[in-house]
Order: sequence, then C-alpha cells, then structure tokens
Amino acid sequence: MSTPLDLEPGATSAEPESVLQGEGHIEGRSLGQIAWSRLKRDKVALAGGFFVIYLIVVAIAAPLVVGLLGHPPNEFHQELIDPNTQIPIGPYGGMSWDFLYGLEPVNGRDIFSRVIYGSQVSLLIAFLATLLSVVIGTILGVVAGFFGGTIDTLISRTMDVFLAFPLLVFALALAGVVPDQAFGLKGDALRISVIVFIIGFFNWPYIGRIVRGQTLSLREREFVDAARSLGARTPYILFKELLPNLLAPILVYATLLIPSNILFEAGLSFLGVGVQPPTATWGGMLSDAAQWYQIDPWFMLWPGLAIFVTVLAFNLFGDGLRDALDPRSR
Repeated sequence: MSTPLDLEPGATSAEPESVLQGEGHIEGRSLGQIAWSRLKRDKVALAGGFFVIYLIVVAIAAPLVVGLLGHPPNEFHQELIDPNTQIPIGPYGGMSWDFLYGLEPVNGRDIFSRVIYGSQVSLLIAFLATLLSVVIGTILGVVAGFFGGTIDTLISRTMDVFLAFPLLVFALALAGVVPDQAFGLKGDALRISVIVFIIGFFNWPYIGRIVRGQTLSLREREFVDAARSLGARTPYILFKELLPNLLAPILVYATLLIPSNILFEAGLSFLGVGVQPPTATWGGMLSDAAQWYQIDPWFMLWPGLAIFVTVLAFNLFGDGLRDALDPRSR
C-alpha cells in the first residue's frame, strides 16, 4: 500500500470545486490576441496606425473640418494677393488664424482646405487600387500555388509579363488620352476609375508572387491532408483552409502597398495626367507650387509634408504589423 503524500506546513491542495469555478484556470489566447499584444508593445507602429485612422477620419469628414477651420477649396481670395508679386500678402505665405496654411499665389485659394480635400482623392485611389491588386493577386496566386503544373506555369509567366511592363510610361500614355466621357463616366469619376485600374491591375503580380509562395508551402501541411482525407472538396480547402492562413501576409503587404499607390497617384497628378483641376490633389498642388518655390516655398511645404507624413505612417504601421503577425521576421 502506498503512503499518503506529506504536504509542507501551510500548503493546501486545490479542491475540484475551485477548479470548476475557474480558480487557477489558465486562459488561452487566440493568434489575433497574441498579435495585438505584440503590436501594442511597438509604440512607433502604434503611433503610425493611430495617425492612419486619424487621416481617414479627417478625409471622410473633410466638409465638416473645412467648414469649421477653413474656406471652400475653390474659393478665390484675390484681395489678399499682392498685385505686383502675385504672392499672398503677409509673412509665411499669408498664414493666419483664418488661413491656417496660407494662400495659393495668384488666385488666393485656401491651402488648408485643398490639402484636406486632396486627402480624399489620394486615399480613395490608393485604397481602391490596393483592393483591386489584392483581389486579383490573391485569387491567381492561390490557384497557381495550389494546382501547380500547367496552371502554375501559365499564371507565373503572366506575372513575369506584367512585371516587365513599364508601368509609369503606360500610365502616362493611357491616362493622357482619356476622353472627357467614357463607360458612362465623366470628369473626376472617369479619371479616378482609370487611375485605379492602371495602378491596381498592373500591380497584382507582386502580391500574387507572395501568395503563390505561401500557398506552395501551406498545401503540403497536415491540416490540408486532413481535410482531403475527410472528403473536403477543392473550394472548401481553398476558402476554409488556405485563405485564413494567408490573411496575415496579405494584410501586411496591403499596408505597405497603399503608400506606394499614394506616391504613384501623386506622381501622375504632378505630371498633369491625374485628376484634373480644379479638383484638389496633393500631386497637383505640388505641380502648381513648383514654379513658386523660390519666392513662396510655403505653398510647396504643406502638400509635400502631407504626402511625406502619410507615407511614413503607413510604412511604420506596416512594418510593425509584419513583426506582430510574424515574429520570426525580426
């Protein structure tokens, strides 16, 4: 017969009732909770994420913000422009409590209002183009990686062809010959649609390659073999088994692709083939400011600073999100 275990003085054993009531219970955490706890420790990435949210809110509420702090973006204030030099009257480009960022030369439009409304165009194009790239790249990348063989070869060579395209030259050629009305659209709606198509449709191979590589690894994992052994069909494996495991790299790449699209749209507007005046865009404002930077540098400062801070915030948040979702990347 075994002897009873002697306990140290003051030691007590856990009663079954206490375990049932939750005392001493260790709660598990999901992958999302673990990633969030890692992301919270990265203060720089968190600051970038909060600024991105702030920028989105400001862009959505642009009419309200401009109504409280500015003037209509296309309203002229030529009485505040020096008739001899054509630049705003007063120091720092005419900055005041009434015009927070000053005035544009010649016409006297409110720079603050135009920067705020320009964020709408830049973010809208960047998000829609990124969404188009992610959808096309994810679908074709998963199909190529999962099925392999001839399908993989065909899709991979198509990626190579798209990657060989001189995207900027093509964008300049296509956006420059867009008519005033086509496909039932006209004006800004047509221009935005064309730019979204150009950026999104020709950028999908980058995420397609990432998704294909991840799919090649995941399709050999045990959970896929288990699903096959239970009689799961191909659509179920693709959408229920593979896609949930691809969300992390897709989300990270999307956050890093958005700032690239913002810069590309700004470049097109700077070259005069983006959204046309008088609609405010950051790139268009930089293009207008290029001829005034020697005598009125403040005109160039604000749209340039808006692009710089926005791209930096997205990049910092994307890097932090990558580290949180994949700690092995550190």
